[in-house]
Amino acid sequence: MLTYRKLLWGVFAVCVACTAMSLYMQYGRGMDPCVMCIVQRVAIMLVGVLALLAVLLPQGRCWARTLSAILVSIPTVWGGWTAASQLHLQSLPLDQQPSCGAPWSFRLQGAPLFDLYEPIIRGYGECGKVEYFLGVPFAWWSLLACLFILAVLWGGWWKLRGK
Repeated sequence: MLTYRKLLWGVFAVCVACTAMSLYMQYGRGMDPCVMCIVQRVAIMLVGVLALLAVLLPQGRCWARTLSAILVSIPTVWGGWTAASQLHLQSLPLDQQPSCGAPWSFRLQGAPLFDLYEPIIRGYGECGKVEYFLGVPFAWWSLLACLFILAVLWGGWWKLRGK
């Protein structure tokens, strides 16, 4: 039987898989993420954390499902927007691609607990460089993951709306 709590656990599992894959590609395969890639990673991690917290709400009530869907959707849209922006940037000719700015590890170097989260935000500033997995750019994978999460969240909400 489909419950919204099960859907949220599924969203959490997708986020764990996406985060594990991105960390494996960075540390196992030596692919350094760009600034926009790190924003997408943090957005997916935030989606996972919010989905996990939403599991604690009484999902049998419509207001709880609606609140959960809205809260989990916010970082999902942020990550999807960043992925779409990166795809646009990567489609531009090299001489027209703007810089992404300084890497996050440089921007947050003096912040509290920097050593704790620095491995997650370590990267470089070349957002126009296209990296592939199974012949598909990583930004597409990120966008597809965000769209999938939104479809699951709101599809489940729609199906269970009257219950």
